[in-house]
Amino acid sequence: MRTEFTARQLENPATARANEILRACVHCGFCTATCPTYQVLGDELDSPRGRIYLIKDMLENERVPDAKTVGHIDRCLSCLACMTTCPSGVHYMHLVDHARAYIEERYKRPLTDRALRWVLARILPYPTRFRLALLGGKIARPFAWAMPDARLKAMLAMAPKYIPPVSRNDDPQSFAPQAPRKMRVALMTGCAQKALNTDINDATIRLLTRLGCEVVVAKGAGCCGALTHHMGKERESHSAARANIEAWSAEMEAGGLDAIVINTSGCGTTVKDYGHMFRNSDIADKAHKISALAKDISEVLMDLDLPQGGAAPLSVAYHAACSLQHGQQIKTHPKTLLARAGFTVLEPADSHLCCGSAGTYNLMQPEISGQLKARKLASLQALKPQVIAAGNIGCMMQLGAGAGVPVVHTVELLDWATGGPKPPAMRTETARAQPVPILR
Repeated sequence: MRTEFTARQLENPATARANEILRACVHCGFCTATCPTYQVLGDELDSPRGRIYLIKDMLENERVPDAKTVGHIDRCLSCLACMTTCPSGVHYMHLVDHARAYIEERYKRPLTDRALRWVLARILPYPTRFRLALLGGKIARPFAWAMPDARLKAMLAMAPKYIPPVSRNDDPQSFAPQAPRKMRVALMTGCAQKALNTDINDATIRLLTRLGCEVVVAKGAGCCGALTHHMGKERESHSAARANIEAWSAEMEAGGLDAIVINTSGCGTTVKDYGHMFRNSDIADKAHKISALAKDISEVLMDLDLPQGGAAPLSVAYHAACSLQHGQQIKTHPKTLLARAGFTVLEPADSHLCCGSAGTYNLMQPEISGQLKARKLASLQALKPQVIAAGNIGCMMQLGAGAGVPVVHTVELLDWATGGPKPPAMRTETARAQPVPILR
């Protein structure tokens, strides 16, 4: 694609990066075939190619964003299926992230939009605040019919029936390996996940220590910054990311780290991009090292000796999170691990398409998200599985209510197959209400 940025504009590193990305696009349109919003809406401007044209025009002309441009960019899921299918290697993620930051800085949204985004940015990344909000949502859910905004109804619908107790395993500490030590890893415990589902981190710690890992929860680490990053709120997102970089760098200096383990793929995609986010900052070297150490839990488990067999004879439908298969290009590891553990792994049709969760997308674009959810559930249910496995808490929450079978994290099944407890989501409500086990 031909661009016409001026020399002055290209002095801005973000604009220079956008120029590189735009020039790589050859207008082929392959991306439209795999774009979920284009499939649902059928509008060229709701495809990656269309959004690229809008972003190019906005950036080159230094336009104040208009409502039409903002609407089409807001409707992008950032599922990154376009990056997987693009033959020219267009790095759409960096381009749309820059466009969102540009919009956030220059566009004044309607009051209700500003209020909603403000609330989400100040609640979801903070586990205690989020827990209180979930409790309030649980209480208010019977009155959802009276809410004038579909987005508020979506927020109430997200509140789970069961809010787990705080897991003390998420506190800063170290867990000793239960077998001869092979690795020392830092576990990213996340933010929203700590409020929505404490079973995932508990299972991760049990499994890694059982396989010979010392697991460290670093003091000062928290939200990866993804939620605010995808809203274009760079100050908030970079502040959260910087805190993680400093916390994990301190652990590297204190005892060394072989990996930073991330069991929420949406977070993993962002942490692996820290090197780019901070490439022109005072912590560029630290950020690059952290990105290089960041690994999805499935990547780490592939390097460990996961025992063969051992699982109950269950058919597991594997849902591939977009942030894992497109954002990190990890497609086979989770399925390989589940099969090695003895499960029968099933894969749905159109597995490359998004379920509609996409961070806060299901809250801010509930109509489109709902259509994508219905499509994904239909393809999963057609397999008639006994359980659905995924590697991202957002997908699990999106699919859980309508799945008809338990939806659990892949690591929970692997933990169970290697000697851990049965995933709580697969137990009765009475069994699930038991206290969270402390591992140390």
